[in-house]
Amino acid sequence: MPKIDMDAVPERRGSGYPDPFKAAYANRIKQPLGDAAGLTQFGVNLTRMAPGTGTALRHWHENEDEFVYVLEGELVLIEDEGETVLRAGDAAGFKAGVPNGHCLVNRSDREAVILEVGTRAPTERGHYPDVDLMAVKDGGGFKFIHKSGEPYA
Repeated sequence: MPKIDMDAVPERRGSGYPDPFKAAYANRIKQPLGDAAGLTQFGVNLTRMAPGTGTALRHWHENEDEFVYVLEGELVLIEDEGETVLRAGDAAGFKAGVPNGHCLVNRSDREAVILEVGTRAPTERGHYPDVDLMAVKDGGGFKFIHKSGEPYA
């Protein structure tokens, strides 16, 4: 298996969310390791979150499984059933099609680092139960729309 040159993997700061949601994720940095390895079946990201930053808005996927493993720091997993603290060595998984909105938030005073793994389904609907937002993928990349189906400006 070819070794990935971590210094050559670009860092992506922030999120693709539309305004007014994107500002809260300005201090989230992702390195797309799966892309660097040429993977097509699933994505892998090394994600760094400064204090106060989260992985995403609380959401769930119709077609894509998700898995996270905490490498450094402490995060709070927020889901429909409540909150759970995750520390280095802890993991969580989210099965596709289960409507359990989830996200991770760094409420600590130091950086947290996770490894994220997820399916790359050709079509997808991501649901955000707390805000007027949906993520839609139909063979290309994700686009964000209002729950009514109207696009964000």
